[in-house]
Amino acid sequence: MILSKLFKIIKMQLKRAACILLALNLLILSGCQNTQKNSDTIKLTLWHGINPPPNRDVFQTLTDKFNKTHSHIQLQPIYIGQPDQQMPKILTAIVGGAAPDLLWNVPTIAGKLAELNAIQPLEKWLDKSPRKAEIDPALFESMELGGHIWSVPFATNNAAIFYRPSLFKAAGIKQVPQNWAQLKQVARSLTGDTNGDGRPDQHGIVLSLGKGEWTVFTWLPFLFSAGGELLAQTDRTPVPQIDSPAALAALELWSDLLTEGSAILSAPERGYELENFIAGKVAMQITGPWTLSQLQQSAIDYAVMPVPVLKRRAAVAGGENLFLMKTSPEREKAGREFLEYVIGEEFQTAWALGTGYLPINLKSRQSKTYQSFVEKNPVLQVFLEQMNSTRSRPIVSGYSRLSENLGRAIEATLLGSNPQDALKEAQERLTLTLDISK
Repeated sequence: MILSKLFKIIKMQLKRAACILLALNLLILSGCQNTQKNSDTIKLTLWHGINPPPNRDVFQTLTDKFNKTHSHIQLQPIYIGQPDQQMPKILTAIVGGAAPDLLWNVPTIAGKLAELNAIQPLEKWLDKSPRKAEIDPALFESMELGGHIWSVPFATNNAAIFYRPSLFKAAGIKQVPQNWAQLKQVARSLTGDTNGDGRPDQHGIVLSLGKGEWTVFTWLPFLFSAGGELLAQTDRTPVPQIDSPAALAALELWSDLLTEGSAILSAPERGYELENFIAGKVAMQITGPWTLSQLQQSAIDYAVMPVPVLKRRAAVAGGENLFLMKTSPEREKAGREFLEYVIGEEFQTAWALGTGYLPINLKSRQSKTYQSFVEKNPVLQVFLEQMNSTRSRPIVSGYSRLSENLGRAIEATLLGSNPQDALKEAQERLTLTLDISK
């Protein structure tokens, strides 16, 4: 009798527990269903390295505007460090299945990301978009590889030579140099002892010391102006071409400027710093329009000249692109909507006015708003005109190895090595690496 009552009590408790568990499950399912039903908004993440901080503020404002006008999408920008610090994080996220929806980075990583099957090709979408015809044609070289478009430009720029008109005038120079011979002559004229201690304390130009991408970026216009290329097209695939007559000519130009005493070197890997230019210790420096804010705040005189020519006009496109990572059809569709917004006239004009970058959108460049901005900042005209002769760096998978070895050749030359030997050694190192054309 006692056992019978005990079993009944246990049975009742089990039933009660089952009912509670069922109710909890129903509540959970109900909550999930409600969340699914009410979560029509797709939340996207975008990893970037936009700097300086005021530029990040501009981007956040433009992103907020997108979110307000696209209620079904909410995009969150996340700063993850400068581009050269991002790759370990990006590769780890890809391998771990935790990549962002969109990625802001230099276009030269496209080949590696495509090789990893981490990004979506964009040509089917872009071919149907009216925005495609509005993109500067010079930038497609940074977008296309192997018959696919792997990214779209976020913003662009190029490097030219900033100079101090007051120092030119003091040296009796009435015209900026148009070719390499004139550049060397002008640099000599601008070099001298201004404090009477018997040693030169003013130099014609500062050259970037280092083997990093900044040094390569500022040197490449001279390679292209000499008629050179970074890749030679064979019957099958492009191959690296570091050791070439054009590369030798460009290295010899920089070497001659140093040997003649009319150039000084930047601090290692810090060729972008402007302190010597602002202080008047150098009269010329290779840099880009992103420096305008700093120069305006310094209250010095400055102007800009195109890169002097050997065989042809040449400049190298800077700036970053946006990549659409492989996630899900719904998220990728939402990501393409943001890409459409970024390459459009409205975003590009606002970004250019807020940061000094050049618009990638031709309608934006031609707009009254932007043209009025250029009138107030006439040095921008030089960078805009150079876009007509701008080249992009290769976006092949092995570009980082190509750039690293080229940078080592430039650095070795600036530190006194024979340019021909430096190029030969760089070419031999590349030959030992894997096929970079993948």
